[in-house]
Amino acid sequence: MLQFYLNDQLVRPTLRAGSTLLDYVRYHQHLTGTKIGCREGDCGACTMLVGELQTDATGQPVVRYQSMTSCLTPLGNAHGRHIVTVEGISPQGGELTPVQQAIVAEGGTQCGFCTPGFVMSLTGHCLGGTATAEAGRAAIDGNICRCTGYKSLERATDRLTAGLAARDAAPEQLGWLVEQGFVPAYFRQMPARLAALRAETVADVAARTGGQLGEPAEAAAPLAAYLLGGGTDLLVQRADDVLAAEVQLLYGQAERCFIREEADGRIRLGSATTVEDLRASELLQSRFPRLRRHLKLVSSTPIRNMATVAGNFVNASPIGDLTIFFLALDAELTLQNAAGQRRQLPLRELYRGYKQLNRQPDEQLTEISFRPPAAGEVFNFEKVSKRTHLDIASVNSAARLRVAEGIIEAAELSAGGVGPTPLYLAQTSAFLRGRVLSADTLRAAGEVAQQEISPIADARGTAEYKRLLLRQLLFAHFLEHFPQQLALSHLV
Repeated sequence: MLQFYLNDQLVRPTLRAGSTLLDYVRYHQHLTGTKIGCREGDCGACTMLVGELQTDATGQPVVRYQSMTSCLTPLGNAHGRHIVTVEGISPQGGELTPVQQAIVAEGGTQCGFCTPGFVMSLTGHCLGGTATAEAGRAAIDGNICRCTGYKSLERATDRLTAGLAARDAAPEQLGWLVEQGFVPAYFRQMPARLAALRAETVADVAARTGGQLGEPAEAAAPLAAYLLGGGTDLLVQRADDVLAAEVQLLYGQAERCFIREEADGRIRLGSATTVEDLRASELLQSRFPRLRRHLKLVSSTPIRNMATVAGNFVNASPIGDLTIFFLALDAELTLQNAAGQRRQLPLRELYRGYKQLNRQPDEQLTEISFRPPAAGEVFNFEKVSKRTHLDIASVNSAARLRVAEGIIEAAELSAGGVGPTPLYLAQTSAFLRGRVLSADTLRAAGEVAQQEISPIADARGTAEYKRLLLRQLLFAHFLEHFPQQLALSHLV
């Protein structure tokens, strides 16, 4: 049974799991403060908070809130969680919350259509975000306002962030937020409510299946019409199809959401691990020092909170950011069929053609593994798009490199937007290995790369433009990590 808390009420929708949370809230619960904008996850007008039950460092239950665009959130993904709309943060007396007051004080609203989304994103920031100006601005990177310009909203964000110093100094952050009117008092009850809801769900599943929630016995079940993770692409491209079909929900499954290092040094990811999970991982940050900056280029905070690694791979977009990232790392995939049988497949062998996968109809992608950069190796990711953030790439590229004493000892390069599939640049990588690092070498490598790619003209640029971008990005990889060696090569 699908059930979750919507603001302070337990609800049990009877709609299909592939329905959108936005439509359920507006048309079935008649909470119209959440607005309908683009229905593609770009504008942020439909932003809600999704609370997930977790445990803190002391083992106590807590709820972690993230902003998500409800137009792309499958209703089934709300199961067992706390969904908060703009109505759910309003004080009983009808006063404004501190977030709303800050926006009003700084002139951050005119028509008001975008305001509920900004309010919810900033409320999520107050519930758990780091009290820095950078974190505050990042909290609203998925919200668009067409009236005020962003300076007023940035000032409101900075005003709120400055006040959060008192929150961080308080003995109990949630208690301080309740006392200051950021959220109503019922938020204090949500950890216990969600814990009880989880226990009820586990008992219900055990009674019906004779097992425990999350056991691998489900692998023998027939494949659903749609495997649905975060829904950030499928609900844009095929919303009506998803609504009409039975779906298998993968988002948030504990056995599919993990990041861990194995004894052999490889790192394994669950298929439903989100982009923001990657970005927040201390393990990955220790292996990829520029990781947060690189993944900041992937969409926006609400979308990164939802989008999964496997979803990016199997979507098979020629410009999938994560796909390009992991192609350079020679990632290996674990595929599992309906009978529970598993096989390993290099990511570089997943794509047969445009939107065509080397995967059987009953196979699911369950895990991803890769070897992180070793000592002496560096990694870089580059992306060119019409907007720096919240946009898809014209061309993107990643590289794992090792240079010693001016010699390129290892090179693994990938590129997107320059062919019908995400590309591992095998010939270019092989050409670079063993050569002196110099501008001449990179120019020659660029010519090799031109033979490996086949870009087409589209809304993201002409074929000639994309060829030029890839040449420039090959230089950018080396300039990012070896600027002095390249500079010295001109003097030799």
